Amino acid sequence: MSVAVLLDLDGTLVDANYQHALAWFRALRSRGVIVPIWRIHRHIGMGGDQLVTAVAGEDVEERYGDELRAAEHEEFLRMRAECEPLAGANELLHALHDRAAAVILASSASQDDVQHFLGLLDADAVIDGWTSSDDVEKSKPHPDIVRAALDKAPDVDRAVMIGDSRWDVEAAARAGLETACVLTGGWSTQELVASGAAAVFESLVELRSHLEDPPFS
Repeated sequence: MSVAVLLDLDGTLVDANYQHALAWFRALRSRGVIVPIWRIHRHIGMGGDQLVTAVAGEDVEERYGDELRAAEHEEFLRMRAECEPLAGANELLHALHDRAAAVILASSASQDDVQHFLGLLDADAVIDGWTSSDDVEKSKPHPDIVRAALDKAPDVDRAVMIGDSRWDVEAAARAGLETACVLTGGWSTQELVASGAAAVFESLVELRSHLEDPPFS
């Protein structure tokens, strides 16, 4: 594979989407803003700079935005120990390291969360770089995080994204990349295909068995 592979982290390599949804629910509720958890889940994958407005409106963002982001972080920290790598994550990263020109984590999680999950994945030696919220001003679905990840890759002719949500697909598309998705973030095959995913797999284990196929080939 003469291609760089960029990977989302939460929901793609680590089972953390539902903990984030609950953390956002609790943070919003602490300010008297009740948003159904199912609606919050539909926006997990966006960074906090985008999510508050998306689920609760501009007024809530203007009044409480920074407070809510801080509260969500604290709520998530209480549940972070419950988040585990998804089946096949370590094996996929090693397989990509053997085949791809570069393996980069394209995440807008906090630097602390990224470091924590890197430890869980036990794959530092096969990851060529990673991003965090510190690297960009705007998170997914804006393409900034994808472009920041590409900047950490060596000169390559092509790159592919691996993600789990519509927001990964849209961010990658805006940066000119195709996305292969897994269902581990809670989105359906139909939704991901409609969003523009080039391929959808049930799991990382299934995806690993298709590394010789498009969009990787």
